[in-house]
Amino acid sequence: MEPTTESPAKIKYKRIVLKLSGEVLRNSQNGDPIDWGTLERICYQIKEIHELGAEISIVIGGGNIFRGLSGEKRGVERTTGDYMGMLSTVINGLAFMECLEKMGVLTRVQSSIPMDQVAEPFILRRAVRHLEKGRVVIFVAGTGNPYFTTDTAAALRASEIGAQIIMKATKVDGVYDRDPVKYPDAVKYDQISFIDALKQRLNILDSTAFSLCLDNDVPILVFNLNGKHAIRRAVMGEPIGTLVS
Repeated sequence: MEPTTESPAKIKYKRIVLKLSGEVLRNSQNGDPIDWGTLERICYQIKEIHELGAEISIVIGGGNIFRGLSGEKRGVERTTGDYMGMLSTVINGLAFMECLEKMGVLTRVQSSIPMDQVAEPFILRRAVRHLEKGRVVIFVAGTGNPYFTTDTAAALRASEIGAQIIMKATKVDGVYDRDPVKYPDAVKYDQISFIDALKQRLNILDSTAFSLCLDNDVPILVFNLNGKHAIRRAVMGEPIGTLVS
């Protein structure tokens, strides 16, 4: 799949935070935590919007390797499990960096937990400078604190860098009034306000992340990552997924 070369003037969202679940990388057939074919396909989509002139930052989860909450069920103390999950996001971030740089996309990984040999520390001004220079910035290790999810990390970083939108790329094509798997008559929203989403208790981001987006006026776009040119369509403002604003 070759990237397109459309004019940057058509981009609706110049600076974005792309939120990806670690689960999207898992190979469902053999259980490998990172399916390299899937990783490559996502990176092609990222390269595609990079060539359109988008300033891209990525927040990736670690659920394909270890999830803090699930660790509690195995006897792992919550704080320890959360730190294990943060380290999992670092592994995923390095995998994205390696794949993107092999495609010719300059990339920097910034970690909320100091680990100088593998990633830069998160420094806001440096992150913004990287974006201005056309580098993709991957934020890893969540917020650096237990009890906070990578959803919260995405909302926090989006607020800090002045992102125009958080793009939550998932396996579903938007937000529904109820679970579309259980209820075939579930209704999909094309657009919904933060207040209405709160009233209906829709599970878009965790409550802390959602509050950050609401307070700082950062819209959220939920869309299906597996659609053709899905990320490019989202960046260009085409009707895709559900916009929460």
